[in-house]
Amino acid sequence: MKDFKGKTAFITGGAEGIGFHIGRVLGREGMNVMLADIDTTMLAQAVETLKNEGLKVEGVALDVALKEEWEVAAEKAVATFGKVHLLVGNAGVAATGAHKHLTETDWRWTIDVNLMGIVYGAQVFHSLLKSHGEGGQILNVASIAGIHGVSFSGPYCATKAAVVSLSECWRSEFKKDGIGVSVLCPGFVKSRVYDSYRNRQARYGGPVYHDDLVKEKPARKYNKELVVTGIDTEIAANRVLEGLRNDEFFIFTHPHYRELHQMRVKEMDAGFDRSDVSPALVDVPRKGAILT
Repeated sequence: MKDFKGKTAFITGGAEGIGFHIGRVLGREGMNVMLADIDTTMLAQAVETLKNEGLKVEGVALDVALKEEWEVAAEKAVATFGKVHLLVGNAGVAATGAHKHLTETDWRWTIDVNLMGIVYGAQVFHSLLKSHGEGGQILNVASIAGIHGVSFSGPYCATKAAVVSLSECWRSEFKKDGIGVSVLCPGFVKSRVYDSYRNRQARYGGPVYHDDLVKEKPARKYNKELVVTGIDTEIAANRVLEGLRNDEFFIFTHPHYRELHQMRVKEMDAGFDRSDVSPALVDVPRKGAILT
């Protein structure tokens, strides 16, 4: 996606953090920006801030875990700006803790926001991105944790890995419709993901604040320390702009995390080596369809 001016971006989780700064960067490139967020107070502040900077931006309330809200938000985006060219699926939450302490509700909340929020976005916006014939783009925000699992973050890592895999599926599937797909896999960025529970919907148990969780279990303060020592969200947003300009599929923000990827590939290669000499597989053909 090389031409931004006059086109429209729809960004979830756009009230702050990475989503907000992606909106600012794209707005400065001349895009119309529709910020969507579940936190309407922060959303109003974000829209006002960017409008005061002279950017063309509006906001819409959106719980990404509800498809019907996606449909309403999409209608508002089209009514406001006419067309949508870029969908940024950025909204995400992080339920953390030891497996034995994570509840079914923790899992359902994380899956519904991090994974189904991406699925619903594509279901609602695919036809809109295709219909105007000017080319479209989907940017899904995953995580380096979707490439390499992290202890005590099972729901987060599992859903982010699913977003990576889903993006790979859509990359080839949507190409014929003139829609490109990219996936952002950041490392630690100075966002408030450590305080995800502050916006947890009532149906999943309602809001809980990080400071209260720390009082209950002091070890949880480490979750915040990891995030607030990360890179600035502006840096991540500028990296996104580079990635979109260069038609990159994987967009990384922490080059030194290559080592984690290489560790995983080394383990996979070892597994393939063992399977190649496995007596159990002696009669299995060494040819056949390769999935792309």
